[in-house]
Amino acid sequence: VQLVESGGGSVQAGGSLRLSCAASGRTFSSYTMGWFRQAPGKEREFVAGISWSDGSADYADSVKGRFTISRDNAKNTVYLQMNSLKPEDAAVYYCAASWGHTIVVVTPAKYDYWGQGTQVTVSS
Repeated sequence: VQLVESGGGSVQAGGSLRLSCAASGRTFSSYTMGWFRQAPGKEREFVAGISWSDGSADYADSVKGRFTISRDNAKNTVYLQMNSLKPEDAAVYYCAASWGHTIVVVTPAKYDYWGQGTQVTVSS
């Protein structure tokens, strides 16, 4: 599975961005998908995930109510809609795919494939 993110950019605080992650491979619908982010000097952290089995989603507390993850299996694409962005949301955002988990997992080590990342910058 190859993952390619897009949609990053620079916005002012309070603004919105939608990230996309296009996946190759015919078994996309069988992967639980996640979004992670990593800011300079910090560890990679879970942002949001969506299960392949029932489409249930999970979010980090810091983004609940502001970010929404969704997937379109027909397009092999997962999205992250980010609203009310804050300067602390600035990071490189990564898309990841996890095989064999019917629920969302938050640990980076449980993800098998990663995209190259897309930069999100939020100015105050």
